Amino acid sequence: MASSSAPSPQAPSASSEQDRAFVEQALGGDQRAYQQLVEKYRDPLTRHVGKMLRDKRQVEDLVQEAFIKAFGSLQSYSADYAFSTWLYKIATNHTIDYLRKKKLPTFSIDKPLQTKDGELQMELPDTTWRPDKHVVADQRNALIGEAIEQLPEKYHRVIVMRHQEEMSYEEIAIELDLPLGTVKAHIFRARALLYKYLKDRREDL
Repeated sequence: MASSSAPSPQAPSASSEQDRAFVEQALGGDQRAYQQLVEKYRDPLTRHVGKMLRDKRQVEDLVQEAFIKAFGSLQSYSADYAFSTWLYKIATNHTIDYLRKKKLPTFSIDKPLQTKDGELQMELPDTTWRPDKHVVADQRNALIGEAIEQLPEKYHRVIVMRHQEEMSYEEIAIELDLPLGTVKAHIFRARALLYKYLKDRREDL
């Protein structure tokens, strides 16, 4: 009887090879390679995140933030795995984290619960309490404000309109008389600059 041999590993697809080339170029400082990866995966990631989240306006933000996280950690990517798998995992985990945070305030512990024996007042220990918590929060907010103020004007104004004034991409485009794509690109770049600034100052947070 002929001996069976283990199947040979599957050769990387042309798409995976293209991604690895883009990653190498991006790590070498080629900004066009970053943009190529964004353009290739923006729509697929938007559909993927959209399956987990109904708020379409938030989907775009989460996808942009996932790209920024991925590019900020690009040096940790291993070419042993498909870039698309790695990117989708980052987007999935980022969306799950967002959903968890949104679901945390599900009920008020200060409101008595009605039971058959009457009202039950819930008292839960605050296991997250830190005596310096408000100081740390103030430092973080100050650092974020400092980072925003250092953005170039064209990035500063769109990030303020998006996150402080809570305007939609479309509203910002109309207000600034800019193409929608330009607004999205400016916000993406602004977030990337903020991420880098805060990452470099992480020890101050």
